[in-house]
Amino acid sequence: MTNEKWYLGLDVGSKHIGVAVGDNLTKIPVALGTILMLLDDKAAIGQIAELVKKYNVEKIVVGLPRNSSGEETKQSDFSRDFASKLEVLKIPIVFQDESLTSVEAENRLLEQNLDFNKLDIDAESARIILSDFLESQDV
Repeated sequence: MTNEKWYLGLDVGSKHIGVAVGDNLTKIPVALGTILMLLDDKAAIGQIAELVKKYNVEKIVVGLPRNSSGEETKQSDFSRDFASKLEVLKIPIVFQDESLTSVEAENRLLEQNLDFNKLDIDAESARIILSDFLESQDV
């Protein structure tokens, strides 16, 4: 019997949500791509619900932006508000500091000499957020 648990990492932005999935055994999350944020959050929440079901996700990890002083920002409020809408999925939601993940994501993509765009950065940011969470927890 396995104790494998799956987690969904989200980098919530006003236009796109970067998405990654990973488990507690390998602790190697994979970037899945992005979800388009429309005027109506219901479509994005529906897509997240599909991923939760597909991967049998036990917990959603939402990136929480902070400024250089470690304080929450206007974007932090946006992320918290979106996360509150995910409560309809009836699974635990936790926050993970996402300070500088976009910069780190861009640097990692540059190091791989890949052609990339903003959507790739968002997806890689979600992967980093989830990786940081998995490494910081005894999950």
